[in-house]
Amino acid sequence: MHFVSLVVICFQKYKIYDYDYRNFFINPIYQMSRQKRSKNTRKHKHAENYDPIVVLGENDLYQILDDTENPFILFLEGVQDPRNLGACLRSADAAGVNAVVIPRKGSVAMTEVVIQAACGAAGRIPLIQVLNFGIVIKQLYKRGITTVGTSDKSEQCIYDENLTGPIAIFLGSEGAGVRKLTLENCDLNVFLPMEGHVDCLNVSVAAGICLFEIVRQRRAGGD
Repeated sequence: MHFVSLVVICFQKYKIYDYDYRNFFINPIYQMSRQKRSKNTRKHKHAENYDPIVVLGENDLYQILDDTENPFILFLEGVQDPRNLGACLRSADAAGVNAVVIPRKGSVAMTEVVIQAACGAAGRIPLIQVLNFGIVIKQLYKRGITTVGTSDKSEQCIYDENLTGPIAIFLGSEGAGVRKLTLENCDLNVFLPMEGHVDCLNVSVAAGICLFEIVRQRRAGGD
């Protein structure tokens, strides 16, 4: 038997990994039962039980895009804190986002902390890992999906832009934000106006505001 096939069978037997033949890499499955929880973990009724969570790949994203009439995608770049990723998944699910996309490198992946922070959303909204945001942005452009980067250096306020059509919005970590190259590849860049003394928001807070501004515009426009 081929070595790779043997490894895959062993992984699947012990339910550690799920082999994604369409993307040619092994995707981890995460499952945390009530018994595995720490005694100090805060209980939440929406995070008690759930099915195994599979992190999907690039081809799965394209399938979602092709199967969705008005795609709504959240990209997170460089988010290191698992609680922030979990909170973003929770907001994304609440806003009706079709998928959340993160890079394979330089970002926190699915962990038990992420699952806890997501409060049930981690098993409901597709989480997709891709190798290169630039390549994916080109595919979004071909499909007529507007790409929106977020940056405090932008001169365009998010509240002044039309965000009702097929859209992919990019947010980054509090420190570095969205990378310059990613911002340059996006169709437009927007900022959230800060009226107080702080100059930026936690990424999960910013994500919630941006996502629900898109929801607001779509509802007002009848989409």
